[in-house]
Amino acid sequence: MQTRLQAVEAKREEAEDIKALKRSQRNRPDFDIPAATRALFAQLVKGKSASEIVGRDGLLKQMSKLLIESALEQEMREHLGHDAHQAVGNVDGNVRNGHSEKSVTGDFGQIDITVPRDRQGSFEPQVVPKHQRRVDGFDERILSLYARGLSTREIAAQLRDIFGAEVSPALISAVTDTVADEVRQWQSRALDAMYPIVYLDCLMVKTRESGAVTNRAIYLAIGVNCEGIKEVLGLWTAQTEGAKFWLSVVTELKSRGVEHILIACVDGLKGFPQAISSVYPQALVQLCIVHMVRNSLNFVSWKQKREVAA
Repeated sequence: MQTRLQAVEAKREEAEDIKALKRSQRNRPDFDIPAATRALFAQLVKGKSASEIVGRDGLLKQMSKLLIESALEQEMREHLGHDAHQAVGNVDGNVRNGHSEKSVTGDFGQIDITVPRDRQGSFEPQVVPKHQRRVDGFDERILSLYARGLSTREIAAQLRDIFGAEVSPALISAVTDTVADEVRQWQSRALDAMYPIVYLDCLMVKTRESGAVTNRAIYLAIGVNCEGIKEVLGLWTAQTEGAKFWLSVVTELKSRGVEHILIACVDGLKGFPQAISSVYPQALVQLCIVHMVRNSLNFVSWKQKREVAA
């Protein structure tokens, strides 16, 4: 337990150090960019309009193409051990073998780049790996739009309007399906054998389903493990909250490895304690303090609610 707490504390301190470094960098606008580079950028954008710089086919897009291709050439240089038109610098006698073309998509839009090849076919680029046509971060952009309730065709239209990138709905579905697989793995993962405290509550949230916005019940189970760390055990959704559905929730927790719960903290839903006791007969079911206060205030005059709540 002590080792686990020390590891958590070390991670917290590391996160604080990273935040402090980022704050210091924000206070230094010239950090990491040499004056000569800034002068070159200033010369490039001199006299150009905003659309010529950040437009669909503007300078930013051209520079993205140049930077990616330059990085690929540098990778090839390090892979072979020699530059173009120089003596072979590797024992295998491997040399360049022209270029291939591919289209890549990112926040800069869609650009066509040339990728260097080697004769032995052993070059594995890292900036834009083989068979990858989207740079890092673009999939996150798709998932962000998907999380806002947009359909695949609406996402494709948004990416086309904003970045000038032609992305098919089939590709968007493939990206979102990978997340769905990860969610299913998370939902069915094995849990600890014992949790001293488990909070069980239901939230009503607005969700988009088949183009319509409706209220749905989100069932939430949060466990406090033996190290004192809160852990989300699972999320479930249904039309309404009911003790019968809660019975299926605690039954699933049991099947995923939770053998013992010492204290189950719940609201005052009728039949809820009985649903828990049927699966965990030795668990102590305790009414949540927040729900206790809220329920008590229902019997208090509004003039006295602040005083009673205190």
